[in-house]
Amino acid sequence: MNGLSVTAELDHHLTPHFEALRRFSSTAALKASPLYARLKLEIDRVLKGVAQEALTRDPSPARPAIRATAWNIERGRQVDNVVRVLREHPLIRGSDALLLTELDYGMARSGNRNVPREIASALGLHYAFAPCYVNLSKGSGLEDRAASDNAQALHGNALFARHPLRDAHAVSLPNGKDKMRGKEKRLGSQRALVATMDHPLGAVRLVSLHLDAHSTQRHRRRQMRLVLDHLDGLRPALPTLIGGDWNTSTYNSRRALYAILGFWRRVFMGVNYVIRNHYAHPDRWFERRLFRELERRGYRYRDLNQPGGCTLHYDVQSLALNSNLGDWIPQWCFKFINWSLREHQGKCSFKLDWFAGKGIAPASPPEVVEKLSETYGPLSDHDPILLDFLPRR
Repeated sequence: MNGLSVTAELDHHLTPHFEALRRFSSTAALKASPLYARLKLEIDRVLKGVAQEALTRDPSPARPAIRATAWNIERGRQVDNVVRVLREHPLIRGSDALLLTELDYGMARSGNRNVPREIASALGLHYAFAPCYVNLSKGSGLEDRAASDNAQALHGNALFARHPLRDAHAVSLPNGKDKMRGKEKRLGSQRALVATMDHPLGAVRLVSLHLDAHSTQRHRRRQMRLVLDHLDGLRPALPTLIGGDWNTSTYNSRRALYAILGFWRRVFMGVNYVIRNHYAHPDRWFERRLFRELERRGYRYRDLNQPGGCTLHYDVQSLALNSNLGDWIPQWCFKFINWSLREHQGKCSFKLDWFAGKGIAPASPPEVVEKLSETYGPLSDHDPILLDFLPRR
């Protein structure tokens, strides 16, 4: 075992102060307080940390192409089932790299488990984990009903690999909304996790990226641009794969009002038309500037993703999902959502998860791995995406 463990790198003594920190209604008010001044060094130490370990067993034989899976595992609340998928699924189990988003460490909603380390230990992988938030509350929706209190209260993104990872670091991204406003109060911001995997086919730079959900299309593009700026400055230049949940919902979700107005715009455009041509293809119009930015900077995405392959499936009957939305939009909105989806049995799907790459080429058609819960039980609100690729020198 090499490197610092998550416990050694990220453990902290902030928990006794959570109740006092939750009383602030804005980040500006929090940062102006004497309490924050006393805790700032510890908060910064945790949020700027990256924990990394090698929990590998026998070296993995080289494959003819590099297989990557990106997956938002929804906190890791169902981590045991997630591990089963990663270990047993005929396609996913052969992955050389896992680019995972939404992993908890010490959150009551996921059993106060160390999700990234448990995955790496169970599968015998190298891994790196970057916390994005110190959570001052238990979460959103039904998560606040968790029986216990948060322990370390960390949430972030991770990279896992069958081959060594090095030079792991994180890029802090600006928030799309004030994380101290609303029910789910958090310190921090999204962070892109970057590391180099030393694969037998050559070194590849990997980026696990989760863009903000409660933000504008312009803000998500800004976050992506900051990541690309950072990657452009790294030396040596290497084949690079970016993957994760980019929240390309087509909506301006910075405020509930903007999202509601956007919803009615889409209703007037035609629900069937929007579901078919925009939710499944956000790069065509509503999120096009983000994807044009990628291509302008030399990153390909069109042939690295299954065309129209949606990864999040909304169902008005889902209590957990609607409860999360209910923290944010008025309850009367759900009647209109249900009405708009009446011809679709109250369901619609979105393309939120993507790969983009520079200096790589697909080795086989990419795909969304669907309907995993039918075999493995409850997993996540997202489907994983899979790509076989070859680095180009």
